[in-house]
Amino acid sequence: MIAANKTVIITGASSGIGYALAAAYLQRGYNVVGNARTAERLQAAAAKLGHPKNFLQVAGDISLPETAQELFKQAVAAYGKVDILINNAGIFIAKTIGDYSEQDLDALVNTNLKGFFYPSQQAAAHMSANKDGHIVTITASIAMHPNVKLPALLPVLIKGGLNHATRGLALELAQSNVRVNAVAPGSIDTPLHSADEGTTNFRKALAPSGQTGNTQDIVDAVLYITDSKFTTGTILNVDGGATTGTW
Repeated sequence: MIAANKTVIITGASSGIGYALAAAYLQRGYNVVGNARTAERLQAAAAKLGHPKNFLQVAGDISLPETAQELFKQAVAAYGKVDILINNAGIFIAKTIGDYSEQDLDALVNTNLKGFFYPSQQAAAHMSANKDGHIVTITASIAMHPNVKLPALLPVLIKGGLNHATRGLALELAQSNVRVNAVAPGSIDTPLHSADEGTTNFRKALAPSGQTGNTQDIVDAVLYITDSKFTTGTILNVDGGATTGTW
């Protein structure tokens, strides 16, 4: 499928899942507006992508409302409208409750919660006016089914809230023909994770399939959602079966 002047905003676009999503939408002919905290990271991503002319770089802290405003302002100025927002920027800090620090809490709230809210707020207004659009958020399957092997209360708290917020916003925007969904990854191989054998084996044990996923698995899920005209309020788990029960 080739896009006809369609535009997607992707936060956290410089590496991992965000970079893979940017590459996939560029291949489909979309204009991609990529956000990361620093211009240097976006420039490095653009170089890896081959410096495409339709990859607009907007650096800034996604926890700030002015960054979200600037993303939509520049996207509209360059391409006319925004068809898809992908709230991908996120961090994951796994600790027992007593080990979390105030800095951990602030970091997770800023990136994962505010980094969802402010871009979604801009998208809701823009897409409602256009009577069309998709908002997709990358959450976490552990928020659907916590696992004692991986204590992670703050990600469960915040990503779980985003899963519910996805449903709430889907209802709020349904009459405006704006679809709102989430993809909830399990253990996915990205640059965030250590490649040592012990860590790899532990991560494989987090799913009954005994496998980890890769960024293409998440890309495929997001593309399915944004291709759909009749899917909204859905949390799509991509986790090798980790949310199916206890094993």
